Amino acid sequence: MHIDVVTIFPELFEPFLTTSLIGRAREEGLLEIEIHDLREFTADRHRVVDDEPYGGGGGMVMIAPPWLRAAGALGEASWRILMSPQGVPLDDGKVEEIAARERLLLMCARYEGVDDRVRDLVVDEEISIGDYVLSGGEVPAMVLIEAISRQIPGVVGQARSVEQDSFRRGLLDFPQYTRPAEVEGLQVPEVLRSGDHAAIDAWRRRQALRRTMEKRPDLLETADLTDEERREVARLRACKVGAGTE
Repeated sequence: MHIDVVTIFPELFEPFLTTSLIGRAREEGLLEIEIHDLREFTADRHRVVDDEPYGGGGGMVMIAPPWLRAAGALGEASWRILMSPQGVPLDDGKVEEIAARERLLLMCARYEGVDDRVRDLVVDEEISIGDYVLSGGEVPAMVLIEAISRQIPGVVGQARSVEQDSFRRGLLDFPQYTRPAEVEGLQVPEVLRSGDHAAIDAWRRRQALRRTMEKRPDLLETADLTDEERREVARLRACKVGAGTE
Protein backbone atom coordinates (compact mmCIF):
# COMPACT_ATOMS: atom_id res chain seq x y z
CA MET A 1 0.00 0.00 0.00
CA HIS A 2 1.13 3.54 -0.77
CA ILE A 3 0.00 6.42 1.47
CA ASP A 4 0.58 10.13 0.85
CA VAL A 5 -0.05 12.52 3.73
CA VAL A 6 -0.47 16.27 3.29
CA THR A 7 0.06 18.49 6.34
CA ILE A 8 1.59 21.80 7.37
CA PHE A 9 3.52 19.99 10.12
CA PRO A 10 5.41 17.15 8.41
CA GLU A 11 7.86 16.96 11.32
CA LEU A 12 5.13 15.46 13.52
CA PHE A 13 5.33 12.23 11.55
CA GLU A 14 9.09 11.62 11.76
CA PRO A 15 9.23 9.52 14.97
CA PHE A 16 5.97 7.75 14.16
CA LEU A 17 7.22 6.53 10.78
CA THR A 18 10.49 5.13 12.08
CA THR A 19 9.24 3.32 15.20
CA SER A 20 8.03 -0.22 15.87
CA LEU A 21 5.80 -1.98 13.33
CA ILE A 22 5.40 1.02 11.03
CA GLY A 23 9.14 1.57 10.79
CA ARG A 24 9.80 -2.10 10.08
CA ALA A 25 7.00 -2.31 7.51
CA ARG A 26 8.50 0.61 5.62
CA GLU A 27 12.00 -0.88 5.75
CA GLU A 28 10.68 -4.18 4.37
CA GLY A 29 8.71 -2.48 1.60
CA LEU A 30 5.32 -3.59 2.90
CA LEU A 31 4.14 -0.02 3.35
CA GLU A 32 5.13 3.13 1.48
CA ILE A 33 4.39 6.43 3.21
CA GLU A 34 5.35 9.87 1.96
CA ILE A 35 4.74 13.07 3.93
CA HIS A 36 4.18 16.31 2.00
CA ASP A 37 4.17 19.88 3.26
CA LEU A 38 1.03 21.65 2.06
CA ARG A 39 3.12 24.80 1.62
CA GLU A 40 4.89 23.07 -1.28
CA PHE A 41 1.66 23.51 -3.21
CA THR A 42 1.18 27.25 -2.61
CA ALA A 43 1.70 29.75 -5.43
CA ASP A 44 2.71 32.91 -3.54
CA ARG A 45 6.10 33.83 -2.12
CA HIS A 46 4.76 33.90 1.44
CA ARG A 47 3.44 30.31 1.11
CA VAL A 48 0.05 31.27 2.59
CA VAL A 49 -2.26 28.38 3.48
CA ASP A 50 -5.03 30.14 5.45
CA ASP A 51 -7.20 33.24 5.50
CA GLU A 52 -10.03 34.87 7.46
CA PRO A 53 -13.47 33.28 7.00
CA TYR A 54 -16.19 34.92 4.96
CA GLY A 55 -18.92 36.06 7.32
CA GLY A 56 -16.46 36.75 10.12
CA GLY A 57 -16.09 35.09 13.48
CA GLY A 58 -14.05 32.08 14.53
CA GLY A 59 -10.47 31.37 13.55
CA MET A 60 -8.62 31.07 10.29
CA VAL A 61 -9.72 28.74 7.48
CA MET A 62 -7.35 26.84 5.20
CA ILE A 63 -7.66 28.12 1.62
CA ALA A 64 -8.66 25.77 -1.17
CA PRO A 65 -6.01 26.23 -3.94
CA PRO A 66 -3.07 24.47 -2.20
CA TRP A 67 -5.27 21.48 -1.38
CA LEU A 68 -6.55 21.28 -4.93
CA ARG A 69 -2.99 21.37 -6.29
CA ALA A 70 -1.87 18.72 -3.80
CA ALA A 71 -4.76 16.45 -4.70
CA GLY A 72 -4.07 16.92 -8.38
CA ALA A 73 -0.37 16.18 -8.04
CA LEU A 74 -0.60 13.29 -5.58
CA GLY A 75 -4.08 11.90 -5.52
CA GLU A 76 -5.30 11.25 -9.04
CA ALA A 77 -5.13 7.48 -8.49
CA SER A 78 -5.69 7.61 -4.73
CA TRP A 79 -8.68 7.40 -2.42
CA ARG A 80 -8.63 10.90 -0.91
CA ILE A 81 -9.52 11.10 2.77
CA LEU A 82 -9.99 14.26 4.81
CA MET A 83 -9.43 13.63 8.51
CA SER A 84 -12.36 15.47 10.08
CA PRO A 85 -14.57 15.31 13.21
CA GLN A 86 -17.49 15.54 10.77
CA GLY A 87 -16.48 12.29 9.07
CA VAL A 88 -17.63 8.69 9.24
CA PRO A 89 -16.56 7.14 12.58
CA LEU A 90 -13.53 4.90 12.22
CA ASP A 91 -14.31 1.36 13.31
CA ASP A 92 -12.91 -2.08 12.52
CA GLY A 93 -15.11 -2.56 9.46
CA LYS A 94 -14.10 0.82 8.02
CA VAL A 95 -10.43 0.01 8.69
CA GLU A 96 -10.72 -3.23 6.69
CA GLU A 97 -12.50 -1.38 3.88
CA ILE A 98 -9.81 1.30 3.62
CA ALA A 99 -6.98 -1.23 3.95
CA ALA A 100 -8.23 -2.96 0.79
CA ARG A 101 -7.30 0.09 -1.30
CA GLU A 102 -3.90 0.37 -2.99
CA ARG A 103 -3.29 4.11 -2.63
CA LEU A 104 -4.48 6.67 -0.10
CA LEU A 105 -4.13 10.42 0.19
CA LEU A 106 -4.67 11.60 3.76
CA MET A 107 -5.43 15.29 4.15
CA CYS A 108 -4.66 16.83 7.56
CA ALA A 109 -6.37 20.17 8.10
CA ARG A 110 -5.67 22.71 10.85
CA TYR A 111 -7.28 25.84 12.34
CA GLU A 112 -11.05 25.91 11.68
CA GLY A 113 -10.72 23.37 8.88
CA VAL A 114 -10.67 23.72 5.11
CA ASP A 115 -12.66 25.83 2.67
CA ASP A 116 -15.71 23.67 2.05
CA ARG A 117 -15.08 23.62 -1.69
CA VAL A 118 -12.16 21.28 -1.01
CA ARG A 119 -14.72 18.74 0.17
CA ASP A 120 -16.82 19.29 -2.93
CA LEU A 121 -13.97 19.01 -5.42
CA VAL A 122 -11.30 16.58 -4.22
CA VAL A 123 -12.39 14.67 -1.10
CA ASP A 124 -13.69 11.12 -1.55
CA GLU A 125 -14.40 10.45 2.11
CA GLU A 126 -14.16 12.09 5.53
CA ILE A 127 -13.01 10.01 8.51
CA SER A 128 -13.39 10.80 12.21
CA ILE A 129 -11.63 8.99 15.06
CA GLY A 130 -14.17 10.15 17.65
CA ASP A 131 -16.71 12.73 18.72
CA TYR A 132 -14.22 15.31 19.92
CA VAL A 133 -12.06 17.99 18.33
CA LEU A 134 -8.26 18.02 18.03
CA SER A 135 -6.01 20.81 16.83
CA GLY A 136 -5.41 19.11 13.51
CA GLY A 137 -5.71 15.96 11.43
CA GLU A 138 -2.19 14.67 12.00
CA VAL A 139 -2.88 12.48 15.04
CA PRO A 140 -6.05 11.04 13.43
CA ALA A 141 -4.01 10.26 10.30
CA MET A 142 -1.49 8.37 12.43
CA VAL A 143 -4.32 6.45 14.07
CA LEU A 144 -5.67 5.47 10.66
CA ILE A 145 -2.23 4.46 9.35
CA GLU A 146 -1.56 2.38 12.47
CA ALA A 147 -4.92 0.63 12.18
CA ILE A 148 -4.75 -0.19 8.47
CA SER A 149 -1.10 -1.28 8.67
CA ARG A 150 -2.17 -4.20 10.86
CA GLN A 151 -4.31 -5.48 8.01
CA ILE A 152 -1.37 -5.70 5.59
CA PRO A 153 0.06 -9.23 5.44
CA GLY A 154 3.48 -9.43 7.02
CA VAL A 155 3.30 -6.23 9.08
CA VAL A 156 2.22 -8.05 12.26
CA GLY A 157 4.44 -11.05 12.89
CA GLN A 158 1.64 -13.37 14.01
CA ALA A 159 -1.40 -13.08 11.77
CA ARG A 160 -3.55 -14.79 14.39
CA SER A 161 -3.03 -11.89 16.79
CA VAL A 162 -4.78 -9.62 14.28
CA GLU A 163 -7.64 -12.08 13.92
CA GLN A 164 -8.11 -12.02 17.70
CA ASP A 165 -8.00 -8.23 18.06
CA SER A 166 -10.80 -6.45 19.85
CA PHE A 167 -13.79 -5.67 17.58
CA ARG A 168 -12.95 -8.48 15.16
CA ARG A 169 -16.28 -10.35 14.87
CA GLY A 170 -17.76 -7.50 16.91
CA LEU A 171 -16.37 -8.57 20.30
CA LEU A 172 -13.81 -7.15 22.70
CA ASP A 173 -10.66 -9.19 23.21
CA PHE A 174 -10.39 -11.81 25.96
CA PRO A 175 -8.14 -11.23 29.03
CA GLN A 176 -4.41 -11.72 28.49
CA TYR A 177 -1.82 -12.91 31.02
CA THR A 178 1.92 -13.55 31.12
CA ARG A 179 4.58 -14.38 33.75
CA PRO A 180 4.71 -14.33 36.71
CA ALA A 181 1.85 -16.70 37.50
CA GLU A 182 0.92 -14.70 40.60
CA VAL A 183 0.85 -10.90 41.09
CA GLU A 184 -0.09 -9.62 44.54
CA GLY A 185 -2.25 -12.65 45.22
CA LEU A 186 -3.94 -12.70 41.81
CA GLN A 187 -3.39 -15.96 39.94
CA VAL A 188 -3.38 -16.64 36.22
CA PRO A 189 -6.52 -18.73 35.46
CA GLU A 190 -5.63 -22.39 35.75
CA VAL A 191 -7.09 -23.26 32.35
CA LEU A 192 -4.46 -21.11 30.62
CA ARG A 193 -1.72 -23.24 32.20
CA SER A 194 -3.42 -26.55 31.46
CA GLY A 195 -2.07 -27.10 27.95
CA ASP A 196 -5.60 -28.07 26.83
CA HIS A 197 -5.99 -25.89 23.75
CA ALA A 198 -9.67 -26.74 23.22
CA ALA A 199 -10.44 -25.73 26.79
CA ILE A 200 -8.35 -22.57 26.43
CA ASP A 201 -10.18 -21.56 23.23
CA ALA A 202 -13.56 -22.17 24.87
CA TRP A 203 -12.53 -20.15 27.94
CA ARG A 204 -11.34 -17.28 25.75
CA ARG A 205 -14.59 -17.20 23.78
CA ARG A 206 -16.62 -17.07 27.00
CA GLN A 207 -14.42 -14.35 28.44
CA ALA A 208 -14.66 -12.27 25.25
CA LEU A 209 -18.45 -12.51 25.45
CA ARG A 210 -18.47 -11.65 29.16
CA ARG A 211 -16.11 -8.70 28.73
CA THR A 212 -18.13 -7.35 25.81
CA MET A 213 -21.35 -7.62 27.80
CA GLU A 214 -19.79 -5.80 30.74
CA LYS A 215 -18.05 -3.02 28.84
CA ARG A 216 -19.71 -2.67 25.41
CA PRO A 217 -23.07 -4.50 25.38
CA ASP A 218 -24.08 -2.47 22.34
CA LEU A 219 -21.60 -4.47 20.25
CA LEU A 220 -23.50 -7.69 20.86
CA GLU A 221 -26.43 -6.42 18.80
CA THR A 222 -24.44 -6.73 15.58
CA ALA A 223 -21.67 -9.18 16.56
CA ASP A 224 -21.05 -12.23 14.36
CA LEU A 225 -21.94 -14.93 16.91
CA THR A 226 -22.39 -18.66 16.61
CA ASP A 227 -25.53 -20.31 17.99
CA GLU A 228 -23.51 -21.54 20.96
CA GLU A 229 -22.25 -18.01 21.64
CA ARG A 230 -25.78 -16.62 21.45
CA ARG A 231 -26.87 -19.16 24.06
CA GLU A 232 -23.94 -18.09 26.24
CA VAL A 233 -24.96 -14.43 25.88
CA ALA A 234 -28.52 -15.34 26.90
CA ARG A 235 -27.17 -17.23 29.92
CA LEU A 236 -24.97 -14.30 30.95
CA ARG A 237 -27.89 -11.91 30.64
CA ALA A 238 -30.08 -14.20 32.74
CA CYS A 239 -27.38 -14.37 35.41
CA LYS A 240 -27.07 -10.58 35.37
CA VAL A 241 -30.83 -10.12 35.80
CA GLY A 242 -30.91 -12.77 38.50
CA ALA A 243 -28.19 -10.94 40.39
CA GLY A 244 -30.33 -7.81 40.37
CA THR A 245 -27.96 -5.71 38.29
CA GLU A 246 -30.54 -4.66 35.73
